[in-house]
Amino acid sequence: MRRRRRLREKTEELGRAAAIEAELTAIDPADQEDPMPITDDRLRLIFTCCHPALPMDARVALTLRTLGGLTTPEIARAFLVPEPTLAQRLVRAKRKIRAARIPYRVPPVDVLPERLDGVLRVLYLVYNEGYAASSGDALIRFELTGEAIRLARTLVTLLPDEPEAIGLLALMLLHDARRDARTGVGGELILLEDQDRSRWDRARIGEGVALVGQALQAGRPGPYQLQAAIAAVHDAAASPDDTDWRRIVGLYDALARIDASPVVALNRAVAVAMADGPSPGLAIMDGLLAGGALDDYPYLHAARADLLRRLGRWTESSVAYQRALTLTGNASERAFLERRIAEMDRAKRRTDGRAAERRPID
Repeated sequence: MRRRRRLREKTEELGRAAAIEAELTAIDPADQEDPMPITDDRLRLIFTCCHPALPMDARVALTLRTLGGLTTPEIARAFLVPEPTLAQRLVRAKRKIRAARIPYRVPPVDVLPERLDGVLRVLYLVYNEGYAASSGDALIRFELTGEAIRLARTLVTLLPDEPEAIGLLALMLLHDARRDARTGVGGELILLEDQDRSRWDRARIGEGVALVGQALQAGRPGPYQLQAAIAAVHDAAASPDDTDWRRIVGLYDALARIDASPVVALNRAVAVAMADGPSPGLAIMDGLLAGGALDDYPYLHAARADLLRRLGRWTESSVAYQRALTLTGNASERAFLERRIAEMDRAKRRTDGRAAERRPID
C-alpha cells in the first residue's frame, strides 16, 4: 500500500512538472519583443522562469525545481528551510503565476539585467548541489557541476561586462579545480587540509584567478566575486600552512557587509579559528548555534566538532559530530563523520586511561 501510494504521488508530481515544462518550452517567437541573443535553450528558459513578478526565493526555487534538476528536498536544504515550507513556496509561486496571468515569455534584451540576480543564484545553487551532494552515495554529482559551469560560461559570453557573472564562473572553476583531490580511491571524503595539491587542476586555477582579477577591476565587488577571491587564496597556497588566513578573514569581513547570512558568518568563524586559534572561532559558532538559524545545518555542527577536537574536548566533539551525522544524507560525508566519532571515542578512552594511571592508590 505504501509503494502504491508513493507511486501515485510520484506520478502526479511528474505530471505537474511535465505540464510546467510544456508551458516553458512552448514559447511563441511572436511574444518576443526583441530578437533573443541567448542561443542556449536551457539558459533561455532559466531567464524566462526567473520572472521579477515573483519574490526572489520563489522564482529561484521554482526554476531549480523545473529546470535545474533538483528535487524539493534538495532545494529545501539549499535554502535552509524545512521541506514543507519550501513546498508551500512552490505552490504559492505557481498560484501567483496563474492568478496574475504571468506569461512564460522569453524576456527581451533590455530586461535581462533585472533577472540576472535570480539566474546567478540558480546556477550557484545547482553547482553547490553538484559539488557537495546532499544525498546519495557520491560526494560529487558531475552532471550538475559540469552543466552549471557550461551555463556560466555561456552567461559570461552573453553579458561580458557583468562582474558578478564573471565572478560566479571564477568561483566554480576555482572549486572545480580541486575536485579530483576531494575523494580517495574508495570515494571517501578528503578535507581541504589533507588533499594532495599536486592533483589540483592548475589550468583551471589559472583561468579562475584571471577571471577574479577581471571581475574586481570593474570596481563593483559582489558576493560571487568575493567568494571567488577567497577560493583563489586557498588555491594559491602550496600547502595548508601557507594559506593566508588573515586575508581570508578580511575577505569574509567584506562579504559579510554585503551578505550578512548565517552561512557567511559560519565560514568566517572557520577562517578566524585558523588564523587565531580554535577558541575564538568556537565562540562565534556557539553564538550562531544559540541563534538557532543553523541548528539543522550539518556543516555548523561538523565545523564546531572539529574545533572541539582540536581543543581536545573529545566528548563534546563526539556529540557535535553525532548531531551532524543525523542531519547528513550523503553517504561519503556520513562515512567521514562516523570515522571522526570513532576517533573521538578512542581519544577519550586513551585520556581516561592515562588519568586512571595517574590516580593515587588508596
